[in-house]
Amino acid sequence: MTPQAVFTCAFIPLLFSCVFGNDLARGWGDDIEWKTFEDGLQAAKEQNKPLMLVIHKTWCGACKALKPQFADSKDIRELSKNFIMVHTEDDEEPKGDQYVPDGGYIPRILFLDPEGTVRKEFYNVGGHDEYKYYYFSPDLSKL
Repeated sequence: MTPQAVFTCAFIPLLFSCVFGNDLARGWGDDIEWKTFEDGLQAAKEQNKPLMLVIHKTWCGACKALKPQFADSKDIRELSKNFIMVHTEDDEEPKGDQYVPDGGYIPRILFLDPEGTVRKEFYNVGGHDEYKYYYFSPDLSKL
């Protein structure tokens, strides 16, 4: 392979990423490797990794408040390396009772095992009893 070909293969994807960002991030953290829900479920199974699922709506005030905090959080960025990361907005929200374990409020952050089952025991212990999967801050010290 010529040096020009090596440069092109290495540089063009990097340039594209810098210019266009992470399309799936949509403001939730360009440094996080986001996947669609379907691709995330498949990757979790293939890589035997848990999945973090952020469910939000574009019109939601609480979601809009959490989004920049989540995106700017060094803790979340570091933690994301241990998970398959998925966030769904609006009509992308998965259907089924397991995705609304204590109600359909938003935003909700759920943790799924590699088989795609919601792990109800992982919730915001520092949060409200009626909204266990609601996180008002990505600050891990407050959880």
